[in-house]
Amino acid sequence: MGILFLIFFGLILLGTVFPAALGLALYQNSMFAGDASLGFIARHMVTSMDNFTILAVPIFMLAGEVMGQAGISKRLFDLSNSLVGRFRGGLPMATIVTLLLFGSVSGSGPATLAAVGSIMIPLLVKQGYDMKFVAGITAAGAGVGIILPPSIPMVMFAISANQSIGDMFLAGIIPGILTGVALMVYAYIYCLRNPIPEVSEELKPQPLIKTLKSGIWALLTPFIILGGIYGGIFTPTEAAAVSLVYAILVGVFIYKEIKFKDLPRYIYNAAALNAPILIIVALSSVFGRILTFEGIPAMVADLMLGITENPWILLILINILLLTVGTFIDTLSKVIIMTPILLPMTMAVGIDPVHFGTIMIVNFAIGLVTPPTGISLFVASAITKVPFLSLSRAVLKPLMAMLIVLLLVTFIPALSLILL
Repeated sequence: MGILFLIFFGLILLGTVFPAALGLALYQNSMFAGDASLGFIARHMVTSMDNFTILAVPIFMLAGEVMGQAGISKRLFDLSNSLVGRFRGGLPMATIVTLLLFGSVSGSGPATLAAVGSIMIPLLVKQGYDMKFVAGITAAGAGVGIILPPSIPMVMFAISANQSIGDMFLAGIIPGILTGVALMVYAYIYCLRNPIPEVSEELKPQPLIKTLKSGIWALLTPFIILGGIYGGIFTPTEAAAVSLVYAILVGVFIYKEIKFKDLPRYIYNAAALNAPILIIVALSSVFGRILTFEGIPAMVADLMLGITENPWILLILINILLLTVGTFIDTLSKVIIMTPILLPMTMAVGIDPVHFGTIMIVNFAIGLVTPPTGISLFVASAITKVPFLSLSRAVLKPLMAMLIVLLLVTFIPALSLILL
């Protein structure tokens, strides 16, 4: 087991991409330590994918791709702007609301950032806002996409922890909204200290009724998903398929910004994004199984419980661990690797697994904008051309707002559980 960790972390420090680092570590561990044969690795990679529930991941990703191409983000911004655009700092706050709304459609932080950021960042900069401020607040706000339903990382946690996907979706609603509100408060304070000229005519808020008529079709998506699941109409995987069909119908017949002939291209784009994710899921599943065989979860539990058995202090230690891990491992891998290690320990001290899962996901939303490997920072840097290091500094204050929400979610379980 020591060889596995040594090779894995060594490759990560050398800058090797995560799937390659994990795959090479498993291979070398098989050759030299014999913890798991190559046959075991191959078989478990295949069987880990042989899961009906996991089909929800690629289908939700394809639905998000279709929604992104159908002009959803612009309509959601118009609606958000009509709600908050009249306040000081209204445009940045409207951008954050748009990120929340689009995140509740796509379930992916990076996808949300790409769809909304590519439109809103240039508009805000043209309006007179500082590029670093705009890029930082947008990158941070995109992290809400993995907290609100239909969050793909929450699907993976539910599968790994044998919990209800529907319960996890409900648990993320209040923490996701709180994160958005915290970022809006930060944007408001920033704009008080750094006023800009009057909003240009093209960005002035439109009447709410007008924008609601156009944006309502996109807003119905999360209600269809949650309503169908809790109404017993369909399973979470079937909900993903329903959301895809709905996205196609809205994009083709209502918004009329996509055509059926474009669907193969959208499928290709979604497949290109999904393939590395499923490879990571398969490899991480093997990694987690080996950790379990070697008794690593029990060792970690004994170590932490040896420090304290107080559940609140334990959660503080776990948050520190997750925030640290979040700086160098991608989101889905963290979910699959850390869940079997930490979940048994938290359940042993009486922490609800859904509450713990929500804490993990909020941590990992912060990890999306935490250097050196925060993927949202890379996406925002590509959109804005702001150097990665400069963007890392610009996101520090939004990160503080997100950390406050993390503490609230950690120490007030009702924020996660009250809707269940």
